[in-house]
Amino acid sequence: MKLLLTSAGVTNPSIHAALIDLLGKPIEESTALCIPTAQYGHPSVGPGVMPWRFISGNDSLPMVSLGWKSVGVLELTALPSIDKDLWVPLLSETDVLLVAGGDVLYLCHWMRESGLANLIPSLHRTVWVGLSAGSMVMTPEVGDDFIQWRPPNGDDSTLGLVDFSICPHLAPDGAPGNSMAEAEAWTSTIAGSAYAIDDQTAFTVVDGVVEVVSEGHWKRLK
Repeated sequence: MKLLLTSAGVTNPSIHAALIDLLGKPIEESTALCIPTAQYGHPSVGPGVMPWRFISGNDSLPMVSLGWKSVGVLELTALPSIDKDLWVPLLSETDVLLVAGGDVLYLCHWMRESGLANLIPSLHRTVWVGLSAGSMVMTPEVGDDFIQWRPPNGDDSTLGLVDFSICPHLAPDGAPGNSMAEAEAWTSTIAGSAYAIDDQTAFTVVDGVVEVVSEGHWKRLK
């Protein structure tokens, strides 16, 4: 699977161009499934209007509203209760998965419970576009600062499909988001490599090769 790990979606021309490069074709010729699951587990988001805004593209996050050929919904909490023949083939036919932010451990839990996590290695042509928690779920760990919900078994690990952790929403002091001081304090709780990125920054990951795509600010913290 190819990864585009963003802080706030496809927010500038450089990230947009990186997405098209990963797809290998125009957005208007590409099919998408959006995954709103992470939103339900976050106390500041939850069920209700925010998942609808993400699914419908009626939000300020450039993901679903980019002009896809088609957009469907893949709700991970529903998948364990339905036959895999109803959704697994759909994954292999879809060009991109658009994964909302919210609570990263809630998302990770349902990726595992649904079986999606186990299928990722087989989705060679699919592009995963993560937003905030949708990006952080691919890292080895997120640190206590980003944990609002814990799974019943207490496991606070994430998928570890990349070898670095991400502090998203880096912002100037006094602005909404995470300050550099907060990011540096966070990184002291992370065992491996870690980056702080603002909402104009993303990572592409293809065959283990990581590149930073940015029109904003980012810093490798360790």
